[in-house]
Amino acid sequence: MKILGLSCSPRKNGNTVTLLTEALNGAQQEGAEVELYSVAGKDIKPCDACRACARTGECHVKDDMQVLSAKLLEADGIIFGTPVYFYNMTGPGKTVLDRTFALNRPERGLANKVGGVVCVAGSLGLADTVKDLYFYIVIHQMLPAMFVAAYAGARGDVKGLPKCQAAAADLGRQVVAMAAQGFRYPADIRPPHFAFGTHTK
Repeated sequence: MKILGLSCSPRKNGNTVTLLTEALNGAQQEGAEVELYSVAGKDIKPCDACRACARTGECHVKDDMQVLSAKLLEADGIIFGTPVYFYNMTGPGKTVLDRTFALNRPERGLANKVGGVVCVAGSLGLADTVKDLYFYIVIHQMLPAMFVAAYAGARGDVKGLPKCQAAAADLGRQVVAMAAQGFRYPADIRPPHFAFGTHTK
């Protein structure tokens, strides 16, 4: 079993990475193979809305997203981690989510994987960020695990929150336990990936 921790922080060793590391340690204690992937220093360009992936199944933009996409597809569980910048997830985090539009295919997607969330904020935006990540998890037909949300303004602040670190380790263990259940959505139920709005009849 493979569990991927995805840090969407531009910092390589910030609070988000600290909590993701705790979560992965918890998963590893349950026998999982774990990996931390950080977007810090990576070349991940924005989606240009060309929709080539809808026809070919592959994104035409060649950058570090190809490596990350492979890791996302290989994982049985994914723990998304981000700090809050201006009341929501980081720009790199949103860019990664946008680029996974290329994975919205029945034969090549994130469905049936377990998804957890780690989020760190200095003040406002914590709830909205967690909500947005959970909506992403649900629309991809992933199985939602628990989340860990922390208020930590300065680098290293979460190291002074032992209960928060313990909760992160518990999250990692929970993701492994849920993935081991082998949950599968029925094959004939596929997410529409469209909002129910004025364009529907």
